[in-house]
Amino acid sequence: MPREITAFSNPLIKRVRGLRDKRHRREEGLFLAEGLRILAEAEEAGTLPELFFYAVDSARHPIVQRLIGKVEAQGGEAIETSRDILHKLSGKDNPQVVLGVYRQFDTSLARIDRTTSGIWLVAQAIRDPGNLGTMLRTGDAVGAGGLILIDDTVDPFSVEAVRASMGAMFTQTIAQASWEEFLPWLRGGEGQLVGLSLEASEDYRRPKYAPPTFLLVGNEAQGLPADYAAACDVRVKIPMLGKADSLNAAISCAVMAYQVLAQRKPLTGGQGISAR
Repeated sequence: MPREITAFSNPLIKRVRGLRDKRHRREEGLFLAEGLRILAEAEEAGTLPELFFYAVDSARHPIVQRLIGKVEAQGGEAIETSRDILHKLSGKDNPQVVLGVYRQFDTSLARIDRTTSGIWLVAQAIRDPGNLGTMLRTGDAVGAGGLILIDDTVDPFSVEAVRASMGAMFTQTIAQASWEEFLPWLRGGEGQLVGLSLEASEDYRRPKYAPPTFLLVGNEAQGLPADYAAACDVRVKIPMLGKADSLNAAISCAVMAYQVLAQRKPLTGGQGISAR
C-alpha cells in the first residue's frame, strides 16, 4: 500500500533531493529519472525504480497504477506526494507527475559485449549533459550497443543527462573508462575505431565501415586529441559547406551513426525520424 508524504522536512525527501548532487549520487549509488514517458521506457526495458513518487492528482493514471503495482511487487516503495514536493525533488519549475529513484548501472568496460551490435558510440571528454543524452537517443535510434564514455565526462546519471536521454538511458549500455583502459580493451578483440576529426582529410562517406564499428567523437570545444586520432583505424571529417567550422558533437555523432547504418541496412523500414 503506497504511503503519503506531505512534509518538505521528511528525511526521505531530503535524501532523494540530495541525489541532484553528484557526490551524493555516488555515495548512494542511485539516480533520479522523471516523467511518465521515461519511467515507462525504463519499465519496458526491464528496469523499475526502488522508490516511485507520484503526484496525488495522477494516482488514477493507468501507467501510474501499473508502476505502483510493479514497484511494490519487487519490494520497492510507492509514495504519493504533492507537485510542490516533486518540484523540490526534481528542481524543475514545472515538475513531472512522477519521479523514480533507480540503482546506478555497472559502467565497467567488462559489461560491454561487442558482439551484440555492429555500432558502438564512443565519446571523449563530453561535458554537456544534453549532448550525452542526445548520443544515447542516437544510439537507441540506430540500434547501437551503447555509449562508452572516455576520460573525464559529464555524469551520465545527472538529472539533466537522464532527462535529455528521453528513456534511452535504459535501453543503451553505458560504460566509462580512461583512454589508457579503453584502447587495450578495444584491441583485445574485433573492432574498427573510427575517429571524427577536423584534421582528417577523408570525407566520412568514402570509407567502408567494418563491424563492430566504434565511432569516436571528441570534446565539444577541443575536439579529438591528436594522439587519440592517430590511434584510430580510420579518420574522417564531415564537410562544412557554410561558414561554421564544425557541427555540434552529438549531431556529428548522429550523422556518422546513420552513415554506418546506411551502409549495412539500405532502405530499410522502421518508424522514421521524429523530432522531440
